[in-house]
Amino acid sequence: MQRLFTLILLLTVSLSARAADPTYAPVKAELFHARDGLAHVKAKLEAGRTVRIAYLGGSITAMNGWRNKTTDWFAKQYPKAKIEEIHAAIGGTGSDLGVFRLEHDVLDHKPDLLFVEFAVNDGGAAPEQIWKAMEGIVRQTWRANPDIDICYTYTIHEGMLGDLKQGLCPRSTSAMEMLADHYGIPSINFEVRVAQLFEAGKLIMKPPAQGDAPAGVIVFSKEGVHPFDAGHEVYLQVIDETMPQVLAASKSVDHAAQLAGVPFIEGNYENAKIEPVTESMLSGHWTKLPTDKGLGKIFSGRMGDIWEADTPGDKISFDFKGSYAALYDLLGPDGGQVTITVDGQSRGPVARFDHYCTYHRIATLRLADGLDPNQVHHVTVEIAPGQPDRSSVTDKEKDKPGFDPKRYDGTRIRIGGVMLIGDLAH
Repeated sequence: MQRLFTLILLLTVSLSARAADPTYAPVKAELFHARDGLAHVKAKLEAGRTVRIAYLGGSITAMNGWRNKTTDWFAKQYPKAKIEEIHAAIGGTGSDLGVFRLEHDVLDHKPDLLFVEFAVNDGGAAPEQIWKAMEGIVRQTWRANPDIDICYTYTIHEGMLGDLKQGLCPRSTSAMEMLADHYGIPSINFEVRVAQLFEAGKLIMKPPAQGDAPAGVIVFSKEGVHPFDAGHEVYLQVIDETMPQVLAASKSVDHAAQLAGVPFIEGNYENAKIEPVTESMLSGHWTKLPTDKGLGKIFSGRMGDIWEADTPGDKISFDFKGSYAALYDLLGPDGGQVTITVDGQSRGPVARFDHYCTYHRIATLRLADGLDPNQVHHVTVEIAPGQPDRSSVTDKEKDKPGFDPKRYDGTRIRIGGVMLIGDLAH
């Protein structure tokens, strides 16, 4: 009988430690939630110590604006402290890449406070995908150092105004708020203030089609997404209004103990990583980009060594034991197309070119998801013959001064790493 009781108790503990199966529901839109606050950061600020602030996000955070304005705000509010900024934002990317590059771009730099901004770039993602990536960011961060405080910030694009008019957070923000509640993470919602000003007629999201905006009306952004300086000042005003309240409400919390609790969602990306590309993975005509010029100079700081090939048949192959694999790569005007083969099943050609490819930028090529994590999987990505359809860009660019069709000619693939949930099998 005692043995049976023990088995039942162990089973109960095991089941209770499993993540819940969360159900998405829209969340009421409010300007901020202090939740557990930022106790570790508050203590360092008030003691006049060095405080390193990291900003993980997309292009709205990458551009000069609320990021550096917020860093300056902390420096002015706490002149005895030394405030250092860690710029970890990359335009056009969401939390699905952020969780993989977190270690290299953020944690290796020893932050005290981490702002996470992905509401806009995660706007098209399902809540389950957002939860997996965002929870992975939280759990990786506190596993590396439980004294790091986290704060979510929510920026806005024009398409979010409909939900906000109804008093609700947009889908991506609602999903993040549900996760923030689970972990007691404070959040600051810039969207609410922008929507309030818009509804009051004090702000327009982009310049009028003709003429100037009425006197005293804030023109928020150039296209409904990326703020002008006046838009970033709106964000800063929200920081100025809410951050003192978040700090004042801070509680003493053991983040390590929170990790021992029930995860929010099963299959979260706590173990996401980026492995460097090695020569043994490559076959064909690959070259390593020099780091002192060109694209290597621009991107190697983020991506490490970048390998390039442009001949159909050139391939990268690797084996891994895990559930997810992707490539950390570059998109650009001269990008080619590839065939992806996972465990003998092929798909493609998949273009490494899209309608933003007037320039080169960091991207992600997802190869496999939802695989059996206990099995070894074989993956091959091979440059396919031909070129992707570039008309979505060239039709718009061809009549502009300086258009050079040669920029949009090529079958190049550039890879900086292998993104895994799992481990390479050597």
